[in-house]
Amino acid sequence: MPRVVAKANGLGRSPTKYRPILDVVRGKRALDALQMLRFMPSPAAMEVAKLLRSAIANAENNYRMFTGSLKIVAISADEGTRLRRFKARSRGRVSPMIRRQAHLTIAVDEEA
Repeated sequence: MPRVVAKANGLGRSPTKYRPILDVVRGKRALDALQMLRFMPSPAAMEVAKLLRSAIANAENNYRMFTGSLKIVAISADEGTRLRRFKARSRGRVSPMIRRQAHLTIAVDEEA
């Protein structure tokens, strides 16, 4: 059985805001990770939970896996495209604003 992957590209937060959340749920059972994400105060945790629910649904519907035995085998937040903007500063100058985006990837598989 292949491991099931769900991806979200171009999310509006930087990867550094996702990585502490991903470190908490890495290697956990999928349903336990959902419970942990539910009580985290960060808004980024809701997006990670949404992607995890998508990975669970993919495993259940496409590969007929049992949701109670799913485990997170790989999870990562990678750098996406950067939007470069300029902000007006004093004395007629400008300074760059770089808006970072993230690509999230979650892979789940059945426990042995």
